[in-house]
Amino acid sequence: MARVVVDVMLKPEILDPQGQAVANALPRLGVNDVTSVRIGRRIEIEFAGEPDLDRAREIADKLLANPVIEDFAVHVDAAGTVKPASDSQESQPAEAPA
Repeated sequence: MARVVVDVMLKPEILDPQGQAVANALPRLGVNDVTSVRIGRRIEIEFAGEPDLDRAREIADKLLANPVIEDFAVHVDAAGTVKPASDSQESQPAEAPA
């Protein structure tokens, strides 16, 4: 299986109240060098066989993003393939080599 990632973000001219809330909270954590934060979504689509970027763009355009207020970018996952759940970072720690 192959994984395609769709990143959806508000257009730059659209206010992002979630991002503003995060940016306003950062100084309370001692982070003073961040000037802007924008919040978006990451959607992962798994295809049987080869990744279909054209189909993923169609899905994103028609279903995942609101083209009036959001932009999206589509790309093949860096690994290019889907890892089994047992290999994910959320799984139990790896055993020491024998």
